Amino acid sequence: MTGSKYLVVGNSSDDPFAIDVAFAMGQREDVADLISMKRFANSEFCPRFISDEQDFTDIGAKLRGKSVIIVSTSSLAVSRQSLTMRTLMIARAAKENGASEVILVEPDLYYSAQDRGPRADLGETSFTRDRHDLKKFDGQPFTAKLYAQLLKLAGVDRVLTVHNHSHSVQQMFTDVFEGKFHNIIPYDIYVDYLLNSNIVNYGKDGAGLALCAPDKGARDFVQEMSRRLNLPKAKFVLLDKVRTGERKVEITVHAESEWRLEDIQGHDIVLFDDMVRTGSTVVQSCQLLKQINPGKTVFALTHFYASEEGRVKMAHTAIDEILTLNTIPTVLNRDIQGRLRKKMVVLKIEKWLALNLCAILDLPQISTNDSLYAIDMSSKNLRWKHKIWLSEQLKTLNHR
Repeated sequence: MTGSKYLVVGNSSDDPFAIDVAFAMGQREDVADLISMKRFANSEFCPRFISDEQDFTDIGAKLRGKSVIIVSTSSLAVSRQSLTMRTLMIARAAKENGASEVILVEPDLYYSAQDRGPRADLGETSFTRDRHDLKKFDGQPFTAKLYAQLLKLAGVDRVLTVHNHSHSVQQMFTDVFEGKFHNIIPYDIYVDYLLNSNIVNYGKDGAGLALCAPDKGARDFVQEMSRRLNLPKAKFVLLDKVRTGERKVEITVHAESEWRLEDIQGHDIVLFDDMVRTGSTVVQSCQLLKQINPGKTVFALTHFYASEEGRVKMAHTAIDEILTLNTIPTVLNRDIQGRLRKKMVVLKIEKWLALNLCAILDLPQISTNDSLYAIDMSSKNLRWKHKIWLSEQLKTLNHR
């Protein structure tokens, strides 16, 4: 690895995401050879960093001078509550065996949806909370804050996550971890793929391409995407949504939008968001966009934890293709994708995460070889036949 100081482990011994991050950072020891995930007969979990059973020197200090990186991702087999407890106990085991630092890498930061409580002092928002917003959290805890405090208490010193949507969570984790909280945004991954694949078609300088934000909360992200793409003729459309019920939203073009719908007729459109749950908003947004006969509508998002209801909704023909990341690795499961596999592309980010982690920890940069990411695309996807061509193009562009 980058020397023997850093140890990468997962919160389950066979987590392929953690294994790939470790490998990308140069760790050649198998994750399962570094830590044992013991389970007692009474079902209690007990992690154990593996040491020589015959070595009685430095008992309780085998990790002295080491930094332990815990990679935590969602699983089909283990609940988030169980994974959380496992992370806490692994962190405590590391510290009680001499580790100088514990770093949590959790691409989809748990409990971020529970990002405020029923009083104005429970959560720092970017908007003024009215009584309806307060009522949504009436009777429940400010769980994201509890989670941050538990991680700190267990021994976690630094947290890295990907594209966290909550201003409240970002501020609170920054405070709890005294600035050692890193919310990395995957601009470079999206830019690379949009520029170097055939997921959308456009002319010189982005003519015929439109980027769309579903609401004001996504505006800054999409505007920064537009800037980094450096396609001056690409257009930006801001939508507005008003919730009229638990599963109902009304979608319109926002009054502050730079361009109107009639201005992007015939364009290929990429609608960006950080996550999807029920799919109601994105489907309605794409239905609105379809009214002006676009070339293609692509939904690009970072965290795909759609419910079964959401997956059914997103099979709607208003969405031509879905581009997402594997921050929640279950998205790679073809059964989870269901009918969406015909129009879903998943960009695997383990190497990109490892690069960012090395930069944050001031470690020697690792080679990216041919790409920041790996592409997972079902043969059911209509662009499958171009996959080999895409791979060759990426290699050529990255070696220039």
